[in-house]
Amino acid sequence: MSKPVPPEQKRPRCARCRKQPVLAEYRPFCSRRCADADLGHWLTGSYVIAGSKAAEEDGDPGPAAPEDGAEDDADTR
Repeated sequence: MSKPVPPEQKRPRCARCRKQPVLAEYRPFCSRRCADADLGHWLTGSYVIAGSKAAEEDGDPGPAAPEDGAEDDADTR
């Protein structure tokens, strides 16, 4: 069996490339290149978070927004 590595000797790896040690400036990435590449994946839709679709996407218009100039009765009393 291998010996466990003490926490102070563990070096986290880049969340994108998993090759280089993480620099504090770009944590959890090793460089600006990896950070920008990850951001690009989020912005293009390559990464998604599972969940239900928004009300507008499934055809349900959702709750109506109050019209301009309409005030709540409680505010005028």
